[in-house]
Amino acid sequence: MKDTHSITDQLLTTITEYVHSYEITDPNLLDQAKVCLLDSLACAMLALKEEKCKGLLGPILPGTIVPNGSRVPGTEFVLDPILASFNLGAMIRWLDFNDTWLAAEWGHPSDNISAILSVADYMSQTSAMDMRKVLEAMIKAYEIQGILSLENSFNSLGIDHVILVKIASCALSSWLLGGGKTQTLNAISHAWIDGQSLRTYRHGINTSSRKSWAAGDAAARGVRLAWLAKHGETGYPQALTTPLWGFEDAVMHGRPIIIKQPLDRYVMDNILFKVEFPAEFHAQTALEAAITLHPLVADKLDKISRIEVHTQAAAMKIINKSGKLSNYADRDHCLQYIVAVGLIYGNLDANSYSDEFAAKDPRIDQIRAKIIVAEDLAYSRAYYDPQKRAIANSVQVFYQDGSCSSKVELYYPVGHKFRREEAEPLLKKKYLQAIQPHFNQQQIETLQDLWAINVMELAQIPVKQFMDMWTKK
Repeated sequence: MKDTHSITDQLLTTITEYVHSYEITDPNLLDQAKVCLLDSLACAMLALKEEKCKGLLGPILPGTIVPNGSRVPGTEFVLDPILASFNLGAMIRWLDFNDTWLAAEWGHPSDNISAILSVADYMSQTSAMDMRKVLEAMIKAYEIQGILSLENSFNSLGIDHVILVKIASCALSSWLLGGGKTQTLNAISHAWIDGQSLRTYRHGINTSSRKSWAAGDAAARGVRLAWLAKHGETGYPQALTTPLWGFEDAVMHGRPIIIKQPLDRYVMDNILFKVEFPAEFHAQTALEAAITLHPLVADKLDKISRIEVHTQAAAMKIINKSGKLSNYADRDHCLQYIVAVGLIYGNLDANSYSDEFAAKDPRIDQIRAKIIVAEDLAYSRAYYDPQKRAIANSVQVFYQDGSCSSKVELYYPVGHKFRREEAEPLLKKKYLQAIQPHFNQQQIETLQDLWAINVMELAQIPVKQFMDMWTKK
C-alpha cells in the first residue's frame, strides 16, 4: 500500500512554511521584483489596445458596483478581488509579452501578480498595507511556481501550466488575506485537488484565445479557494498522496511531485523577460536571428530555396507548426511564422499576428513553407542545464543558386539573466511607451517616476495609493 505520509504531502507544509516564515531582506531582490511588477503592468496596458481583451473586462453584470473593491489598472472598473484577478490576469497575459520561466514545465510567474495586486488592493481599502508586502508576495509566488516547474512536467500529461499559477496565487492570496498557516495549508490543498485545465487550447488547430485568459482564470480560482479557506473551509492534508484518489495517483499516474531544492529566491534571480517582441519565449532567439538576417535577405526572398532553423526540444513540442494558421493565437505560437515575419520585415509586434496583417502579405506563408525545423541536441541540453538555462536557436538561409547566408546562432535572448544589462534600458522604454495612451499627463509623470525611484521608497507606498496611480481618471 502506498505510504500516505510520503514526502509529497510534506510539500503542503513546505509551501506553507515558506509563505509564512521566509524573510526577504535583500534590497536587490526587492528591486528585481519591482522591475517584474512594472513590466507586467506595462504588458497589461499594452493589452488594453486589443478589443477582444477589453471585451472580457469589467463586472459580469453591467453596472455592478463593489464598495471597497479592487481596482483594475488602466480602467475605471472596481470589482470583487476574485473577478479583478481574472481581469488583470487576462490583461497581463494577453499579448504573450510578460516574463517567463522555462524548465520541465513552462509558465509565466508574473501571472500571479493579478491575484496579489487584486487581493492587496481589496485589503488596503480597510487596513494598512504597503507595497513591500506586494513585492514579497511576488517573490514567493514566483519561487513556488518556478521551483515546482523544474522537475514536474504537467504538460507531458496534457495539463496546462496554469495549475501552478492557481497553487502559487492561492498560497499568497491566503497570506495577504490574513490567513494563518492552517488556513494557507487548507487553501493549497484545495488548489491541488481542484479540476485542472487541459492544454488543448495551446496546440494545433485548437489554438485560440483561451490561452490568453487561462492564467487569469487560474489566478482568480486561487483567490476563490484562499477566500473559502479563510472563512473556515476545511482542507485535505493528504490531497497529493491519498491512494487512488490523491493528485499523484489520479492525475500523475502514480508519479510523485518532485521538489529538489529549497524554496528560496532562485526564480526571481533567474527570471526571463520578454523585452522587445511579444513572441513565445522559445522563439525569441530565432526571431533575433531572423531580424539579424533581414537586411541581407529582404531583397532576395524570391530566391530562397529553404531556411533551416535549429531549436530545442521544447520548441519542437510547442511552436513547431505547419499548414493553415487560424487566428492570432495560432500565429503567435508558430515558430515558422515568427521567423518568416522577422526575415521579411526586420521587426515584429502584436499587430503582426492579426488576421489583417497575415492576409495582406502572401510572402509570409510562402517563406513559412520553406522553413525546415529540427532539434539540435546541444540546444536541448543547454536548455535543461541549470547553470545555463539557454533558449537557443539558429537560422540559416539557403538560395536557389547554391549559396547561403551565414548561420546566425543565439543561445541567450536579450531578456536572459546573462544579458540583463542590455535589457534594462529596453524594459524601461517598453514601460514608458505602454503607459502613454491610458492616463492623463499628471498620472503619466507619476507613473514614470515609479520606474526611477529606489525600491525602498516604492516599498513604503501604501497599496491603496499605488493602485490610485493606475486607476483611469
